[in-house]
Amino acid sequence: MKKSLLLYAFILALLFNVYTYMFLSKEVTFEQDRYKRVTTKLKDSLSSVKNKLTDANYFSLEKNENAQNYFDSGSSEKMIQYEKLIPIVTEKLLDYNSNPKGNPYTGQDQIGTNKFIINKVRILNHRWIIADFSDGEIWGEVLLKYFVNADDSISFEVNQSLLYQK
Repeated sequence: MKKSLLLYAFILALLFNVYTYMFLSKEVTFEQDRYKRVTTKLKDSLSSVKNKLTDANYFSLEKNENAQNYFDSGSSEKMIQYEKLIPIVTEKLLDYNSNPKGNPYTGQDQIGTNKFIINKVRILNHRWIIADFSDGEIWGEVLLKYFVNADDSISFEVNQSLLYQK
């Protein structure tokens, strides 16, 4: 009786070991396959996001070589670096938000008690800026021309402005 009990225990332990080995080896291959699928999916979504970002940045001074070449005058002392120009132009335009009547480059007069201020600025190329503005209740967008003058000052001109309905 004692020998058969040991034989049954040995067979049972062997079955548990075989089952555990098979389970763990299949789990490893399952996890490896899952890892491959997830990384493939993530790479695809990453490339999709990169393509969307590239498309979104198509109209930007950072990606437009023709607009960048506009600032390259040929002489090194008069050359304007667009990397430094972008924050300067943006800051200059946003400085007008402190005007008591609102930013004059929104193209809109003050409607209520709140003044229109520019919230976001996107420099499209060497000549155009698109900006988002609001007074807290009414939102709009404006298309601006900007010029870098000979004395390195920056001037703006409203081309077109629109307000969205409430």
